[in-house]
Amino acid sequence: MAHFDGDLWRELYRRMVRIRAFEDEAARLASKGEIPGALHTAAGQEGEIVGACTALRKDDYMVGNHRSHGHPIGKGAALRPLMAELYGKQTGVCRGKGGSMHLADFSVGSLGETSIVGSGMPVAVGAALGSRLRQSDRVTLCFFGDGASNEGTFHESLNLAAIWALPVIFLCENNGYGATTPVSTVMSVANVADRAQAYAIPGEIVDGQDVVLVHERVRAAVDRARSGAGPTLIEAKTYRYADHAVNLGPGFAIDRGEELARWRRRDPIALFRARMIEAAIAEAEIVRIEEEVRAAVADAVEFARSSPFPAYEEAFDHVFADRLPLPQSPGACG
Repeated sequence: MAHFDGDLWRELYRRMVRIRAFEDEAARLASKGEIPGALHTAAGQEGEIVGACTALRKDDYMVGNHRSHGHPIGKGAALRPLMAELYGKQTGVCRGKGGSMHLADFSVGSLGETSIVGSGMPVAVGAALGSRLRQSDRVTLCFFGDGASNEGTFHESLNLAAIWALPVIFLCENNGYGATTPVSTVMSVANVADRAQAYAIPGEIVDGQDVVLVHERVRAAVDRARSGAGPTLIEAKTYRYADHAVNLGPGFAIDRGEELARWRRRDPIALFRARMIEAAIAEAEIVRIEEEVRAAVADAVEFARSSPFPAYEEAFDHVFADRLPLPQSPGACG
């Protein structure tokens, strides 16, 4: 059994519950049209997200993917600006211009989430290269899915990181499906981690439902990267409970039957809650954490609802292009 650290365990639990509560509420609001656009949730994957993120320092970098809210929350991001971003409000982390799939929160080292499958991996390699060139000991954690492991960016990124011995950890969130496609039908190897040997880097498989085990494995990879020994590929076997995204319709729904029920019996939050009680953390204290999280999520929703939308004149702020002339008023667009 892993070494017990009460403060760490409480924080692991708090962050997992924050992800679940935030996303459950966001999904409810999106399903009734209050939150616009696409919304991809990570319920069921909280163990690998939080275990990995808490192995980092606050100033370390993190890059995510289209299933995007859990990663910054796992890294310690505030809920108010995250929820406001989902609403497209000016107080959001990207001033309302990123939305659910394009979050970034530099205050916790989150360099960005992106809707393009596999596109975060070269960004992570670039961040790690930047650390090397600046002689900084910051490391980069890169989340990607099993589908991204079949993209060219996966192989290019691992190759560059390996030959330059860059301080980056590639963490594959293997939840069994790329949208609706079972991973077993599109891979000729049993495990994504098996591909690490092609680049002569460590490749490990970890139970993504065990938050403490993920934390320990990623912490070892972080220490290795920070010491100059180069990258590691870690594959977390996990599962997402919901369909690919909210409101996508029957074409993106899967009848997973007993498979879903089996994974729900290994819910990472429920497993860890029981483990905390077994380790003599009072259930009353655990309940207090849960109540605090629910209150924080409700507060974030009210903050988002009451925040203003971006001003019309801000349309071309914070973009890498010359400002185009705007019509005199929004109505002038016709």
